[in-house]
Amino acid sequence: MTRLLVTGGAGFIGSAIVETALARGWRVRVLDSLRPDVHGAGYLPDPRVEFVHADVRDRNALAVALFGVDVVSHQAAKVGLGVDFSDAPDYVGSNDHGTAVLLAGMAEAGVRRLVVASSMVVYGEGNYRDAAGRAARPEPRRVEDLDAGRFDPVDEQGELLEPVLIREDAPLDPRNVYAVSKLTQEYLANAWVRATGGTAIALRYHNVYGPGMPQNTPYAGVASLFRSAITRGEAPRVFEDGRQRRDFVHSRDVASANLAAIEATGAGSVGTFRAFNVGSGEVHTIGELAEQLSRHTGGLAPVVTGEYRLGDVRHITASSERLRTELGWRPSISFEDGMREFAASPLRRAVRG
Repeated sequence: MTRLLVTGGAGFIGSAIVETALARGWRVRVLDSLRPDVHGAGYLPDPRVEFVHADVRDRNALAVALFGVDVVSHQAAKVGLGVDFSDAPDYVGSNDHGTAVLLAGMAEAGVRRLVVASSMVVYGEGNYRDAAGRAARPEPRRVEDLDAGRFDPVDEQGELLEPVLIREDAPLDPRNVYAVSKLTQEYLANAWVRATGGTAIALRYHNVYGPGMPQNTPYAGVASLFRSAITRGEAPRVFEDGRQRRDFVHSRDVASANLAAIEATGAGSVGTFRAFNVGSGEVHTIGELAEQLSRHTGGLAPVVTGEYRLGDVRHITASSERLRTELGWRPSISFEDGMREFAASPLRRAVRG
């Protein structure tokens, strides 16, 4: 029987992984700090789970949590774009220092299997091609273009670039503090593999949504922000022109991808590090997301504001072919079905700053 430790296992994605692992008959332990800016008021641990209430940077608690486990699913992290650069120390401390402490603890405990939550943000902008069909990676968008409502990346001649699916071998170009912290987690995991002979898989999540997302926080994903607005009786506010392309993947599909990755770490690929995109394979716009949620909830129609966040990218959509081919994973929830369920599902309690 697999003995699994899920760091951040009380969180949005972590709890979905826990539920899926329990359904497989695995023994599950959760390590979570229950940060109030993530969990809001109150948390009731599942009686089937051994719960360790501690920060992943607490070496003593971590040693207890790692005792007797076969594999770690590392989900504990500060997520989202952030409010401003003053968030940088918290991102680096929570994500990078936390991962370093975890990996050191795993080395000491002799735990040699790891799945780490990464993100699409490590790529920066998505993949594009120019009018001649050549691959192109645009520079970060300029403030003067965004102020003028020119949101789409262009080539050196000013011609629009065509967005295409991004693969794991694309250049990595993190463009905000959160993105840098996620890529650093990958680099730390790879260094741990080289030093210990362990096996690690990084799952680069695309836009995850589903029941139990946190509400009323600037660090939540866009689906949660739209749902929170509708719940307050407000119209969802869509930035830019709403045509930003994304891949929205359901949390249960992300959980099943984690279990496929966990099983792969025990399948004999010792001393390796491998990254995989986790996406639905469907391309939709942020405007479509807002429209779906408004329609399924009976809420106010979305408002396209033209506002922007400088750290955001324009288009990024996943090719999950590597995950499908190498690990046999398939998403099971369509955009339409997932939005219908999400619109009717409760969010996590409001968080405190």
